[in-house]
Amino acid sequence: MNRVYAYLRASTTDQDANRAKSQLEDFAMNQGLKISSYFTENESGAILKRPELFRLLDIAENGDVLLVEQVDRISRLNNEDWTLLKKLIIDKGINIVSLDLPTSHQFVKEGDEFTKRMLQAINSMMLDMLAAISRKDHEDRRKRQAQGVQKAKELGKYKGRPVNQELHFQIEELLLDNKSYSSIQRLLGCSRHTISKVKKKMT
Repeated sequence: MNRVYAYLRASTTDQDANRAKSQLEDFAMNQGLKISSYFTENESGAILKRPELFRLLDIAENGDVLLVEQVDRISRLNNEDWTLLKKLIIDKGINIVSLDLPTSHQFVKEGDEFTKRMLQAINSMMLDMLAAISRKDHEDRRKRQAQGVQKAKELGKYKGRPVNQELHFQIEELLLDNKSYSSIQRLLGCSRHTISKVKKKMT
């Protein structure tokens, strides 16, 4: 059995990059696998330059598994950067296994060459789709934030320092991950009122 490397990422230092560690450990245990190493960092998924991810890719060898909670932990990249990253992963023969992509789970099981090639083709297409969706989600949320500021200016309600857009963006990401209000308060140190305000903007 080839080695399994877990990659954990959060956008900022205010977020806990290790929050999904137990989920990855549970998955590995259920599959009868052992995670060789964890690579953790606080960097935006929208940028290609991520030291820990590239350290993992440098160490990993053909047939090894890169295990993540969700595809967006690897990429919220634009198409050009995603193409570069994906090519590096494919050229090294690394298999991406993501908890939110069931077709990828087969890569941790033994199988014949034909089955593996079919799975790689299917998984490659699914990865492209999810990476594109993650990027669009990232861009759409940024656009909504900018529109909210513009609308507030037009209504004369935009005064003094702007709303902490980065904090609101982090809260929105955690809400989309189905985190509770208490968990978000603990991770970001914000009030329940702020969380509720962000929640209302999302509906």
